[in-house]
Amino acid sequence: MEQDEMKKILTLVRDGALSPEDAMLRFREAPYTDLGFAMIDNHRQLRQGFAEVIYGAGKTGEQILVISQRMLDDGVKTILITRMSADKAEYVRTHIKMRTAGGDSFRYEEIPRIAIVGSMPGAGGRGTVVVASGGTSDLPVSEEAALTAEAMGSRVVRLVDVGVSGLHRLLSHMDEIMSASVIIAVAGMEGALASVIAGLADCPVIAVPTSVGYGANFGGLSALLSMLNSCASGVSVVNIDNGFGAGYQAAMINREK
Repeated sequence: MEQDEMKKILTLVRDGALSPEDAMLRFREAPYTDLGFAMIDNHRQLRQGFAEVIYGAGKTGEQILVISQRMLDDGVKTILITRMSADKAEYVRTHIKMRTAGGDSFRYEEIPRIAIVGSMPGAGGRGTVVVASGGTSDLPVSEEAALTAEAMGSRVVRLVDVGVSGLHRLLSHMDEIMSASVIIAVAGMEGALASVIAGLADCPVIAVPTSVGYGANFGGLSALLSMLNSCASGVSVVNIDNGFGAGYQAAMINREK
C-alpha cells in the first residue's frame, strides 16, 4: 500500500464515506501478500519510500513473473529486479501484462543484470548521486548501483574508469565530486579509490569492493578490508559486489525530507 492510497482511505474516513472499522480492515490486510512461494512486503514503500525489490538469482522466471505481476496489479509504479539472467528477463518481458498501453514498460540492462518493470520516477532528491568506478571491469557493480539509485528517484552522474592507477582521470572530475550529495566508489584490486575520493569530497562516501582482481585479491576480500580500514572520514562500506545495497543507501541519503 502506497502513501497516496493510505491518504485516500483516511480521507474517506474523515468524510464519513468509510467506517473506521473498515479502514482498519484494509490496513490489516495490507502488510503482505502470501503467494505461497513468496510473501510480498506491501508496507516496504511506506517504511522506506520504495517498494520491495525482487532478487532474481535463485528464482525461476515464472516466480519472478508472478511476483512482478502482483506488485504491478497492486499499483506499484516502479519494480526493481536485481541479479536477473537474460533468459528470465525475456520470459517476464514476454508474459507480463502492463497496466496501460503507454507509460509502463519493461527494461532490462544486461551488464548489471537489472530489470525495471513500470515507469521510472523523475529525478529528485537533495542533489546528485555520483557513482565512480575504478575500471571498466567494475561496471556490472557500478551500474547496478547507478540504476538502483535512479529507480529510487535520484539524479545520477557516472564517472567511469577513474581508478587510482591514473589519478589525473579522477581529478578531472572535481566539479562533479564537490557538487555531489553522496558518492558511491566502486573498485576492486586494492580498493584505494574510496579513500582517495573521501579525502577530496565533503559528502558521505559509500565504498563498494568488487571481486575484480588477481589471486591475492581473494575474490574482493582485499578490497573490502582496505575500504574498512580507510583512514578517510565519512566512508561506509557495503558487501563485496553489492552495488544494489550502495545504490539503495545513497538514494535514501539523497532523499528530500
